[in-house]
Amino acid sequence: MDAIDPSLTSPSSPPLEIAIIGCGIIGTVLALGLLNNSPSPSAIRVKIYEQAASIREIGAGIAFTANARKCMFMIDSRLPECVRAVATANGDPDNPTNYMQFVDGYTHDPGNTEVGQELEGRTVHKLHAGERGFEGCHRAQFLEQVMKLMPEGVVELRKRLVRLDEEGGEGGRVQMSFEDGSVEIADAVIGCDGIKSLVRQHLLGAANPSSHPHYTHKIAYRGLVPMPQAIEKLGLYRATNQHMYGGPSAHLLHFPVMQQKLMNVVAFVNDHDGWPLQKPMSQPATRDETGIAFQDWGPTVRAIIDLLPDQMDKWAVFDHLDYPASEGYSKGRVCLAGDAAHASSPHHGAGAGIGIEDALALTTVLGLVQRDLMKGGGVEKVSLLEKAFQVFTKVRYERSMWLVKSSREACEIYEWNHPEFGSDMAKAHKDIRRRSHKIWYFDIEGMLRELEDEFRR
Repeated sequence: MDAIDPSLTSPSSPPLEIAIIGCGIIGTVLALGLLNNSPSPSAIRVKIYEQAASIREIGAGIAFTANARKCMFMIDSRLPECVRAVATANGDPDNPTNYMQFVDGYTHDPGNTEVGQELEGRTVHKLHAGERGFEGCHRAQFLEQVMKLMPEGVVELRKRLVRLDEEGGEGGRVQMSFEDGSVEIADAVIGCDGIKSLVRQHLLGAANPSSHPHYTHKIAYRGLVPMPQAIEKLGLYRATNQHMYGGPSAHLLHFPVMQQKLMNVVAFVNDHDGWPLQKPMSQPATRDETGIAFQDWGPTVRAIIDLLPDQMDKWAVFDHLDYPASEGYSKGRVCLAGDAAHASSPHHGAGAGIGIEDALALTTVLGLVQRDLMKGGGVEKVSLLEKAFQVFTKVRYERSMWLVKSSREACEIYEWNHPEFGSDMAKAHKDIRRRSHKIWYFDIEGMLRELEDEFRR
């Protein structure tokens, strides 16, 4: 951002105070963006309130596209290095494979018993993901790197939000009440508190179905395999490179993590039963339970299942597709971002990247608010903040909710349930490429121009 002319600023203008609920990846990245892109260090104060007793991220692998890393750089030039510090190369570390690879893992002759035998001569559909475009890392490791950049005093732990009152604070500011009995105030509150967001419940009403995520009837079985075992069974190339195996009503993918010390395996299967929201989304599972869904698949997929540990985890997949926040991501001076706004299933692997885009968008519009406040002239902080959040929703809603829908559809494509493609993976691959390019080659500069144009309008 360009510097503000000191002669145009109001020396008595109080700083903009922003509270962020949730110290996950999006909350921390947003906080760094607000602090580092402010037109003046004295123009903003940022506080993150986290309900847990320590900084942690649930989940396992995560990957950021080149586009997401560009957004990170624009938020804080140090963030891409946080990715690089913990990322694992796909394939040869000296010459990484920048492709996502898709293959039919189901069709085989009953006589095919050797690993890879059924895949000989079969087309492997490759999708170029850009330079360093598919490098996975562990969520917790990435967050640990990001937290090294966080100034002291920004994060407060053991702060579980129980109530928000937009007019309850001094001077009409937003009042936050926490489970420990403490009360804090801020000019605006941004909910980055994930898929079970308490801020979303405040905005939409706790009894509103749109306040909560809903079960997609998909379960993800997750397990880690020591890489030497994976290489011995699958061969060096297959074990150290990402592969996705499609088939009827299920699919499986694997990719290297932990600097290729481990192979991360995720197997998605249908679940016709319900999953109550109050039940933890992660539950213990067994290899045998996973194997039932893939018992009729080809020998390569069955071999991957056999490599899994006896005891593993299964994750229920929830999202916001069926009950979106149809009236927008904000009300007054309270706003949602990331999974709190538009939780997506993981089938595009882009939920975190879209959340990073949110963080850049909010950094931009709140920077515009600060600049107007510093110029003085009687502008009202409340109206500027409400306008900024409305602009954020207007610019971000269509793209973010498209991802939620497309991710569900991508799962149907992988699992041969799409009415147009069925088991034709060549046609399916073309459609996945179209969808992926819409995610990966997003016009970031165009988004920033649109945000400023809408704000100034």
